[in-house]
Amino acid sequence: MGAHHRHHERWEEGEGEWRPEEEGKGGPGRGLFVLDKVEKVVESEGGQVRVVRGQPWPPAYVVPEAPWQHGGWSTCREGLMHIGFITMEPKTLFVPQYIDSNLILFVQRGEVKVGWIHKAELVEKKLKMGDVLHIDAGSTFYMVNTGKGQRLQVICSIDASDSAGFGPYQSFYLGGASKQTSVLGGFDPKILVTAFNTTYDELARIFMVKAGGPIVHYTEESGRSEEDGRGDKGDVGDKGRENEPWRQVGRGDEDESSNELWTWSSWRKLMGKFGGASSNAAQVNKKKSSDKTVRAPEPYNIFDHDPSFRNDYGWSVSIDKHEYEPLGHSDIGVYLVNLTAGSMMAPHVNPRATEYGVVLGGEGVIQVVFPNGTLAMSAKVLVGDVFWIPRYFPFAQVASRAGPFEFFGFTTSARRNRPQFLVGASSVLRTILGPELAAGFGVPEEELSEVVKAQKEAVILPSFPEKEPRAIRQVAKE
Repeated sequence: MGAHHRHHERWEEGEGEWRPEEEGKGGPGRGLFVLDKVEKVVESEGGQVRVVRGQPWPPAYVVPEAPWQHGGWSTCREGLMHIGFITMEPKTLFVPQYIDSNLILFVQRGEVKVGWIHKAELVEKKLKMGDVLHIDAGSTFYMVNTGKGQRLQVICSIDASDSAGFGPYQSFYLGGASKQTSVLGGFDPKILVTAFNTTYDELARIFMVKAGGPIVHYTEESGRSEEDGRGDKGDVGDKGRENEPWRQVGRGDEDESSNELWTWSSWRKLMGKFGGASSNAAQVNKKKSSDKTVRAPEPYNIFDHDPSFRNDYGWSVSIDKHEYEPLGHSDIGVYLVNLTAGSMMAPHVNPRATEYGVVLGGEGVIQVVFPNGTLAMSAKVLVGDVFWIPRYFPFAQVASRAGPFEFFGFTTSARRNRPQFLVGASSVLRTILGPELAAGFGVPEEELSEVVKAQKEAVILPSFPEKEPRAIRQVAKE
């Protein structure tokens, strides 16, 4: 079993939780590039959604007179992304909705069934740990925690450039959900009765139900009707829905009146009336759906693919639109890195993208350097911390000696990132080594060559020596 598969075992044992707990915590915090501000966007008995907001560059709290700024940079949204954390208790449903941002979902723990609209048809996929799935902005979707007695944890990227709301994103719920009522419920009853071609009583049974929040407890009937016959096919066209009831989570008794319970089939029946479609139109739509089977892209599992790079000191996986085409729709890449105890990702630069990371396991240090060659941040990060690195800024990640350091994240480009490593066997310094580089450092070429070629490893480097050489310590003191 490969090293990157051990992540499964760790989460199956129930280790690791997301650390950020404080809402509204902002400012520089522990480091300029560690994101500490966490917002609870959804709070339900069945789960919650927390969002760590991305930081525009340069940050608002950096004064214009900072020595590394030249010409008074203005704050911009380039490379801005928010990171969402979805937690769902066992047997829960995240009600149908659409949002104003592209989503990239990563299943960190548990199993989930995701249904969404793809090319005007409903598609359902079952996702497991390590799966990555893209959902377009404006595409209606829902999520069901299908893990047996297991809490579901999903990390997602939220495209901040698409969001037009006051929050990090804006949800438009189709199913009623406590304070977040169905967007259809905002219309005048006469409009809805006419549009659905139904009665006021029928509408009231749907729109007047009290719910416990956007994430509700969910129960499936033990059997399905013969007409449904969908089974577990993954892709679904216009073949009907199973009669799956879901129960609202409220403060009252579970055996309250029957209007506290409704079924997917009743909702679908009502929605089928929307627009007053004639029987002829319905037959035409049915014929179209039977002529063509809708096939949505399969999820991409990080753990089922070989690492992009591996040596004795760690491995990394990088996914772009060439490996998983849907990433190109939102222009976002995905990566996962695992460093052995004490090892480090060599100092490098992302020339095409801003990078966001979430610590999944272990602990380490992130160092970032300003354009003028001064240290911007050296921060210790633990499980659950979110960090970000602006495009072009040099940085390095170092694992603690206590154990492996694992982090997952997103980049703001779906193209091949091709990071430029500044140190190591495959570094820019090694490639450009010559009299010009030596003159730039002001040292003889032979002396520079000896230093540049001393490191035999590339990308992921061995741990620091236990004790610094005396010569280096002496230079540091001077």
